[in-house]
Amino acid sequence: MQLRYGFRLYPNGSQRSALAGAFGCARVVFNDALRVREDARAAGLAFVTSGELSKRLTASKKTPERVWLGEVSSVILQQSLRDLDTA
Repeated sequence: MQLRYGFRLYPNGSQRSALAGAFGCARVVFNDALRVREDARAAGLAFVTSGELSKRLTASKKTPERVWLGEVSSVILQQSLRDLDTA
């Protein structure tokens, strides 16, 4: 027998803002990593591994354009890279 639970969350204003920021950062990381892999494939280069993408993510968090990625949990960003591997 399998059990299933359903939950409904009602975040307040600040929680909604934090969730939106986290979802947005995950989307940006996913799209950036996908672009890197597509560019490498189009150029005939080797497949970009998850480890290399993780290193690039760490480096991009230190750039002025992407410093805001450091404001969310790194777990969310790493999960978006794992989701790219699954996709």
